[in-house]
Amino acid sequence: MERYEIVKDIGSGNFGVARLVRDKLTRELFAVKFIERGQKIDEHVQREIMNHRSLKHSNIVQFKEVLLTPTHLAIVMEYAAGGELFGRICNAGRFSENEARFFFQQLISGVSYCHSMQICHRDLKLENTLLDGSTAPRVKICDFGYSKSLLQSQPKSTVGTPAYIAPEVLSKKQYDGKIADVWSCGVTLFVMIAGAYPFEDPDDPKNFRKTINRILAVHYSIPDHVQVSIECRHLLSQIFVENPEKRITIAGIKSHPWFLKNLPMELMEGGSWQSNDVNIPSQSTEEVLSIIQEARKSVPYPNTVTHLIEGNMDLDDLDAEVEDVETSGDFA
Repeated sequence: MERYEIVKDIGSGNFGVARLVRDKLTRELFAVKFIERGQKIDEHVQREIMNHRSLKHSNIVQFKEVLLTPTHLAIVMEYAAGGELFGRICNAGRFSENEARFFFQQLISGVSYCHSMQICHRDLKLENTLLDGSTAPRVKICDFGYSKSLLQSQPKSTVGTPAYIAPEVLSKKQYDGKIADVWSCGVTLFVMIAGAYPFEDPDDPKNFRKTINRILAVHYSIPDHVQVSIECRHLLSQIFVENPEKRITIAGIKSHPWFLKNLPMELMEGGSWQSNDVNIPSQSTEEVLSIIQEARKSVPYPNTVTHLIEGNMDLDDLDAEVEDVETSGDFA
């Protein structure tokens, strides 16, 4: 981490903390997710890193490298200055159909690429859809912690966010991760247009059991005050289909009349995002796996974790704290 200087805190969660950093040489900004070494470096973290680093697409947050600090595993990624799409919809209440289509087209472009690389995301939602800082914001899919490489096996585990989860995932049987992703994309589209989740009971939105029952029954309706075109309603009806074998595919969405309207040239088949550039990672697979394995080892001095991440402790302070711990006999 010597190359980077910490700028500010940009998020936190069960994983740890995310910080904005600046490359001291190039002055370029990056987002870094810090995950505490030890038990938190589980299979989800490894899957997130290995799947994410294999993807290179303009609608996916670009993975840069993974580093090890004395206390944390640090995942360095492209910085999406526009924040979450969730925040944008909260501020707006809901989007016009044209604006929703603008973001949905990009989302589908990124998801289509993931699927072409045999990776299903399994936690697509507004919170995992970031925006860059441009005037016409570019969608950036992030957080591949629940992603699954289909080169290994079909997914079976029930993962994801309840409001976005497909009915077949709830059955706890093997399911097609790509088709489950389609359902989550449909929920994202619905929320952008209606300003509400499709399967939450409007009178009891926090009732998880009701949400699950409504998902299983595919019980949803567009609010009366929301004007939605026939074409958009048709697309949603093709996405929200209980039987995954009868649900529209990503390819079907990409050929749907509503999706094709005002489709940017770069998102068309053969567009500029489909470059011939090969994603050549700065680190080898062996090196990354070695770093992850090392990160699984517990930190001997956990009290220093917060100080180091917040950047308010230098090495002299660390040495002094370690000496205090050793002389106190707390770690005998």
